[in-house]
Parts: sequence; C-alpha cells; structure tokens
Amino acid sequence: MGNVVRHSVVSIVVTATCGVMLLGCSPVEEPKGSPVAVAGSSGSSGFGGSAGRGTAGTASQPPLAGVAGTGLAVAGRGATGGTRALPVAGLAAPVPAAGTGAPPLAAGAPALPIAGMTAPAPAGTAAPPMAGTGAAAPAMSAGCGKAMFPPSARNMIDVMGMQREYIVKLPTGYEPNKPYKLVFAWHYLGGSASGIARNYYGLEGMSAGSTIFVAPEGIDAAWPNTGGRDVNFAKAMVEFMRSNYCIDNTRIFSVGFSYGAIMSNTVGCQMGDVFRAIAPMAGSGPRSGCKGPVAAWVAHGTADNTVSFAGGQGSRDHWLMANGCTTQTMPTDPSPCVTYQGCKAGYPVVWCENPGAGHTQPSYAPSAIWKFFSQF
Repeated sequence: MGNVVRHSVVSIVVTATCGVMLLGCSPVEEPKGSPVAVAGSSGSSGFGGSAGRGTAGTASQPPLAGVAGTGLAVAGRGATGGTRALPVAGLAAPVPAAGTGAPPLAAGAPALPIAGMTAPAPAGTAAPPMAGTGAAAPAMSAGCGKAMFPPSARNMIDVMGMQREYIVKLPTGYEPNKPYKLVFAWHYLGGSASGIARNYYGLEGMSAGSTIFVAPEGIDAAWPNTGGRDVNFAKAMVEFMRSNYCIDNTRIFSVGFSYGAIMSNTVGCQMGDVFRAIAPMAGSGPRSGCKGPVAAWVAHGTADNTVSFAGGQGSRDHWLMANGCTTQTMPTDPSPCVTYQGCKAGYPVVWCENPGAGHTQPSYAPSAIWKFFSQF
C-alpha cells in the first residue's frame, strides 16, 4: 500500500445523510477491465456491497447487499464496528519547497515569502485579477506560502473516530506560492483510490501542472454516506488540503463514475459552498440538504441497466432547477452534449445523453470535463 501519512482533524458533525441503498445487484463490467457490481432500481441512490463486504444497516437504511464477482478487496481499511481508531500524531516528514531548505512554519505563524517572489495574499482573500482573462481571481488558501508541505502520498485522517484513507497527487514542481485547482475523483463501487489515482479519470494528463488531485477511499469500496460519514470525510479532506497546500478556494471540483458520480452529486449538493463544479457520469441524486447552485456536467447512457437513465435525468433536472436554467438547449462540443440556456451566471449545466450506451464512461469525457472545469 506504500507509505501512509497519518493525521487527525477536529470531528465535523453533519446531520444530513444520503441514506438510501440500491439492492439486488448484479455484476457489471467496468471500462478497461475494472469489474464493479452495482444495482439497478430506478430512483434509488446507493449500491449493493462487493463480495463478502455487506455493511450492517440502520433503522432508516437497509444493509448493503453482498455481491459476488467484484474481485476487489479493501479489507483492513475503515473502522471496525464499535471500535474507535486512534490517530497517529504528526505527519510524515514534510517536503521543503525546491531549493529553500526552510524549516517548518510554526502553527499560526504568517506565511514567509520565498526570495524573489511576491508575498502571497492573506489566506482566504482574493489575489489581484489575472490580466487578460475573464476568470475570477484566485482565492488563496491558508496553505499558500508554506515552504514545508506533505508529499504526494496515501494519507490517513481521523474523521469522527474512523480512520479514512485517500491519495494526494501534487503536480511536478509544486510551488507553495501558486494557487492550484483541486480535483476530487471518487471511485465506483468495488473500485479503489489506487485505481483512480492511475490517471484521475483522464484529467491529470490534461492539467499541465495546474491541479492537485485527490482520490478518496470508500469504506467497503462504496459511498453510502451512512450517518453523513462520507460528507464528513470530504469536509475533513478539504480542510487538510486548504491548510497544507496552496489551493485556489474558488476552483475546487469533483468528478466520478457510477457510485463515484452519486458521491459527486452528494458533495455538490451538501457542499455547494465549497465545490465550484461537478462532473457525474452514470450516477443519480442528489436528494436533499443542498446549498446553492453548482456548475454541473452530467453524462448518462440511455441503455444503462445499472443506474437507470431516469436516475441520470433526475440529476440533470436537479441542477437545472438549482441553477435557474430554462429547458432550452444549445448544442455544444462534443456531440451529443447540449448546454442549457438561462442558467445563473457562472453556473452552467451541460447534459450529455449517450444513445444506446450502457453503464460506461463516454470516450470523450476526459477532454470535455477538463474543458468544462477550465472555464472557471
């Protein structure tokens, strides 16, 4: 599993939950030979569990159904029922900025500028507008200017007594005074963070060093958000990333396929004040507890028998209403995608209906999603 960086955060309490499961799963082949088993009832928002990893249900939530044939194991990750995982104090040795050799900054100390560079703006404030662009000026996170920072690695974080794992990938030549986009890429049911971290749904290769990527690990390789635990996880990761790296707070994004798409819809809904845009592929939801508009690029195959096409249409319609769009559309690249008209300024909705396609990621998705995120 490689080196694991452990750290802990203050527990975050969230009352909203995702809360529903799809039952009666059957094995489905994922693209590129990655198997996944998911369910197919219309209007639901969860998935059955992978082989031998059913999770006990609650009064409001049925248990995850065990499905044979996923061939992926995540044993040993997550918390054991009734046991509180103890965080390991401290982080792995941080990495100094190239050529600085500077010591770590004391907690709460102001960021020190690197010689020859302009001092960063205070945390949470917007930098001067970027000349010649229509994009909003970046809002610098608290981690901007920190000469010492954790390396790219698989990390562990304590979230309300559970040890949760995720992989962070910094761009080559990361600069602590430069604000970066932040993309969370959620795996499908039966998938894994390491599988997604191979290319982050094809976006890493297009980012040209502009983006920090995060691949979270689901408990039992899934995202049921039981008791709000997965949204709490997302909030804890955002907090850690903002505190330790130079993040542009106005450019935080989410992408996912299948159950990962459901999770993207969930964080877009419940963390709409954090995420600028989302790109769910072959998902459904969100359900409730939403905060404001979020720009959305949504794709679904008309022949999807795993997560129903109606579920994808429901996602589209949610974001159309949240973003104040009309029902009028204009064709957009690539075909067959359309952009809805009349949306609130800065909150477009793109819908990509793939005729005859099943439960799969469109071949054009990486370039189309990256283009969509890059407009912000």
